[in-house]
Amino acid sequence: MKNISQRDAFWDRIYELAKEDEDIVLVVADMGAPALDKFRIYLSAQYIDVGIAEQQAVSLAAGLALSGKKPFVYAIAPFVALRCYEHTRVNLASMNLPVTLVGVGAGVSYDDSGPTHHAVDDLSVLRIFPNLRIHNITDSVMARALADISCKLDFPNYVRLDRKILPTIYDENTDFSVGLTVLVPSLDICIVATGNMVHRALEVSESLKKEGISAGVIDIYTLPINEDIFVDKVKDVAHIVTLEEHTLPGGLGSAVCEVLSDHQLLKPVKRIGMDFKTGYCYKYGGRDNIQLLYNLDKESIVKTIMYN
Repeated sequence: MKNISQRDAFWDRIYELAKEDEDIVLVVADMGAPALDKFRIYLSAQYIDVGIAEQQAVSLAAGLALSGKKPFVYAIAPFVALRCYEHTRVNLASMNLPVTLVGVGAGVSYDDSGPTHHAVDDLSVLRIFPNLRIHNITDSVMARALADISCKLDFPNYVRLDRKILPTIYDENTDFSVGLTVLVPSLDICIVATGNMVHRALEVSESLKKEGISAGVIDIYTLPINEDIFVDKVKDVAHIVTLEEHTLPGGLGSAVCEVLSDHQLLKPVKRIGMDFKTGYCYKYGGRDNIQLLYNLDKESIVKTIMYN
């Protein structure tokens, strides 16, 4: 699964599954990918392109689900998450329908397209819905595995894919059903990260190790957080740092603090993410530059952990 995007890993597997299961149907909002071309050519009865009409895609998928199909809706992440917000709330979450929303472009991976294409608040707004599960993908191995998992769910699901090709972290036999994985153990500091920031957390952990600081890493890839497992993993940790390429209000850091509070597990938490107090990000120059502006680069995170 090296050198393959999360998008291609996910849809290639869905294509393999759809060849054996005619109930798997794709509803696409004017999106492209090699695997989607195969769907369009060889499984045309299971492929619907609604054009640039994401709300229609969600409503259509809801009807397909009520007819016994296993629909997948594919669009750019902020559009399938936010443009379709009421449709997801009414047609999917309220009726608990097994529709998988697939959004590509997590965080600022559409770095060349500006704030309209940044998916930096979708976790905040979607995680409040009852019944809806969110999977924030870390690498292509996880993306392929989530294709299988999504086909078996009986509730709405949002799969959040990064646009960029990221390094492979996981083994192909990894079980992702728990919703989180301890990648680096430590009882001193634990960096709890999600999505592409898991890769940054591993870099930071290595840098802190050279400074004599032990920093563990936990990848949370499923929201709501698996509370019992998470609490068990961090109950003896002295300090927690949350890390996300996402706005701070309502994001991963908020979710972590909620779980700790509900379980009366009181310990220092430092949230690191995007601070939008002055407005959305209209800066360009590539993803690395945007991360630098919000202190999400490795050096800034190391300094924040060491001196805050």
